[in-house]
Amino acid sequence: MKKKILFVVTSHDKKGSTGEDTGYYLGEVSHPWEVLHKAGYEIDFVSPKGGTPPVDGFDLKDPVNKEFWENKEYKNKIDHSMTPSQVNPKEYSTIFYAGGHGAMWDFADNKELSDIASEIYENGGIVAGVCHGPAGLVNIKLNNGKYLVDGKKINAFTNEEEAEVKLTDVVPFLIRKQTERKRCTI
Repeated sequence: MKKKILFVVTSHDKKGSTGEDTGYYLGEVSHPWEVLHKAGYEIDFVSPKGGTPPVDGFDLKDPVNKEFWENKEYKNKIDHSMTPSQVNPKEYSTIFYAGGHGAMWDFADNKELSDIASEIYENGGIVAGVCHGPAGLVNIKLNNGKYLVDGKKINAFTNEEEAEVKLTDVVPFLIRKQTERKRCTI
């Protein structure tokens, strides 16, 4: 049986009240997928609402994006992402939170996703994220009552980067501020 990795992608499609589209960032799914798929891992997808998640950063000039998008098996998997209630955490060695601004609205407070990540981690698995994906890490609590990020160094989209894209006052929180409250550093 292949080792399995669970990719979390957002279901959120708008950047706050700006009206601008968002979603998961295609390259932040396709590039990790390429490496892990070639290494022999099977990848499944979950999103807070299930079904077809919105996509951002759609660029098929990027050959890895194009390869992922045209892979019938994986395109079908992401277009039919599971809901958290359909996931059996025992099947996965890793949970990976993909980025894209949409993650800022539906990852952090999703208790079902947090519980899945906590179980994977406490079973010796890996919890990872990229860019805005670590928004999903900020509220994960372990069975001992501590936050997963307590005492750890986290890489994520920084406050400075959020200011650079002029979304500091649009996103519901800044990842760095949230993680500092949980006693970790970015």
